[in-house]
Amino acid sequence: MKKKKYFSKKNQTQRARVSNFEERPAHRKTEFAKVNGGVFVYNKPLSVSELSKAINVPISSIIKFLFLQGKNVTINQILDDEMIGLICLEFNYDFKKEETVDAEHFEDLEIVDDPKDLSERPPVVTVMGHVDHGKTTLIDAIRNSNVAANEAGGISQAIGAYQKEVKGKKITFIDTPGHAAFTAMRARGASVTDLVILVVAADDGVMPQTLEAISHAQAANCPVIVAINKMDAPGANPRKVKEQLLAHDIVPEEYGGEVITCELSAKTGKGIEELLEAVLLRSEIMELKANPNRYAIGTVLEANLDKGEGPKATLLVQNGTLNSGDYVVVGDIYGKIRRMVNEHGEVLKSATPATPVSVTGLSAVPGAGDRFMAFPSEKEAKSIAEKRALEKQAAQRSGTAALSLSDLNNLVNAGKVQDLNVIVKADTDGSAEALKASLEKLSTDTVRIKVLMASAGGISDSDVLLAEASKALIYGFNVRPDARVRAKAEEKGVEIHLHRIIYELLDEMKDAIKGMYKAEMVEQVDGEAEVRHIYKISHVGTVAGSYVTSGVLKNASKVRVLRSGVIVYEGKIASLKRFKDDVKEVKQGYECGFMVEGFNDIKEGDLVEAYSMVEKA
Repeated sequence: MKKKKYFSKKNQTQRARVSNFEERPAHRKTEFAKVNGGVFVYNKPLSVSELSKAINVPISSIIKFLFLQGKNVTINQILDDEMIGLICLEFNYDFKKEETVDAEHFEDLEIVDDPKDLSERPPVVTVMGHVDHGKTTLIDAIRNSNVAANEAGGISQAIGAYQKEVKGKKITFIDTPGHAAFTAMRARGASVTDLVILVVAADDGVMPQTLEAISHAQAANCPVIVAINKMDAPGANPRKVKEQLLAHDIVPEEYGGEVITCELSAKTGKGIEELLEAVLLRSEIMELKANPNRYAIGTVLEANLDKGEGPKATLLVQNGTLNSGDYVVVGDIYGKIRRMVNEHGEVLKSATPATPVSVTGLSAVPGAGDRFMAFPSEKEAKSIAEKRALEKQAAQRSGTAALSLSDLNNLVNAGKVQDLNVIVKADTDGSAEALKASLEKLSTDTVRIKVLMASAGGISDSDVLLAEASKALIYGFNVRPDARVRAKAEEKGVEIHLHRIIYELLDEMKDAIKGMYKAEMVEQVDGEAEVRHIYKISHVGTVAGSYVTSGVLKNASKVRVLRSGVIVYEGKIASLKRFKDDVKEVKQGYECGFMVEGFNDIKEGDLVEAYSMVEKA
C-alpha cells in the first residue's frame, strides 16, 4: 500500500526581490479522517465519537459491535488500529492508515506533486574511478570547455559543483573529492546523484578503485555510464576493459546490456561531447522532473567557515526553488539566505531544481550530506532546527545505525524478515569470491544476505564508510584493520568480524540467522607497533626495531604480523627489549626491539598487532 504525505498550502505575500511565484506548499503535518471512494483514510488515533462522525455510523452501533467482540468501550475512548479496522469492515468500508511526517523530519517526506506542476530538471552527475585514470583531467576538460563557452573570461569559483550546457540543456556535475564524500552523503540519507560516470583507463583496465567505485554506485542504485579514457595511450584496449567490466555486472550495450560506454581522451578532448550527449540521452530515459513551485529541499555538498563571510555552504537544490531571503533549516542549524552565488561568482536571486549554489547567512557550518529545507518564517525554521538538534543528540547517545550480528539475532528471534548487507575483505581475490558465494547461499526466508563488495586487501576507511551508508557489517578473512580504521568503525558504529578459518566465519553467520548467535569471548587489541629497522643476528634470528604506535606491547603476548593490512604470520613475542634491557612491556610512544617466535621474515614497514581474548562485557 503506497504511503502518501499530505501538506497544507499557505499563500505567501509576494516579495518582488524574493519570490518568483505566488504560492508554495508549506511542509506541515495535516491531521485528517475521511471516507474517500469507499475507503476510510485516517492518519491519527481516533475516539469512538470521531470515528462515528467520520464514517457516518451511530455511536451506539459501534459500541454495540465492539461489546459483542468482547471489548467494552466508552464514547471518548481512543481506538487502536485493529479496532478501527474491525469496525470499518463491519460497516462495509475498506480502510487505510496514512503515515505522516512531522516538519522536523523533512528528509523523510515523500513529496507528492501534481504531474502538471512538474517540469524537466538537469541530471546530477558524479565522476568516479581509479586514481591516475584521468578522472580529474576529465572533470577539468568539461569545466574548461564550459569556461570557454559561457564565462567570457570570468573567474570560476570553487563551490564543489558546476553546470555544463549541452545542446541547450544543462548537466550538473558534483565535484566530489572521491568515493568517501559520495558515500558519506549516502550515510546521511542523501541521494544526490542521478548518474555516475565511471572513468576507466583504456591501457590499465579495471583496477581496485574501479571495483570500489562500482560497489559504491551499485549500493546507491545509481545508473552508470562508462568513460573509457586514455584512448590516445599506447596499449589502449577498450574491448579488454568491457570484458573486465562484464565480470562485475556492468554489461555494455554491445554485449546486450544497458550500460553506455564512451571511448575518449580527456587529454585531447576527443569524445567528450559524445560522453555529454550520452548523459543527456540517459537522463531523458530517466524522465527527471521536479516542481519548482514549492519550498526548496536539497542537500549540502560541502561547507566551510570563511573568515570574511562566516559559515558558507554549497547547496544542491533537489526540488522546489530556493530564493535569496528564504529561511532555511540545514541539518540541525538554521539561517536566512543572505547571498547566493553560482560557480562563476554571479549573484542569484533564485535557484531552481538541480542547481548548485554557494550561500551565506547560516548560523553555523553544516556537514556534507546534511539535508536542508526552506520554511515560511524564521520562527518556524528556528523551532525545527532546535528539535532536530535535540534528536541528533539523542541518536548519538543511543548508539549505532549499522546492523550488528546481535541485532540480527534478536530480529530473527522476533520473527522479523531482515536484509543483511555484508562487505567481505580477504587476503586474496579467490578467498573473497568464495566467501561471497558461501555467505549468499546461507540466505533463508527470514534473512536475505547481500554481499555489497568482496575484494582482496586490508580493511580501509572507505570500507567503513560504505558499511555505515549501507547499514552493513564487515567480514575480514586473513586481513586486519589498523588502529585508525578500528577507531573510525567504532565511531560510526560499524561492526567488524575477523576470521582466519572459513568454516568458523560461516558457522557464526549460520548461528546469527538461526537466532542462536552468542558472543561470549571477543578479541581485544592490546597494542600495535610499526617495524622501522631490521637487525639480523647470527645464531639468534631477526630482531624488529619498532615504535609502539598505540596501546602496550607485552612480552609473550600473542601477535599478528601485518603487511599492507594482510596477515602474514601469527605467533607470540619471544623476547622484548628496550635498548639492551629485557622488559615486560613497552607503552605507546616508545621504541623497542623484539623477536617473533618462529618467524624471521619480518620486514620494515610491517605492523605487529598484540591481542588477547577477553570475556564480552
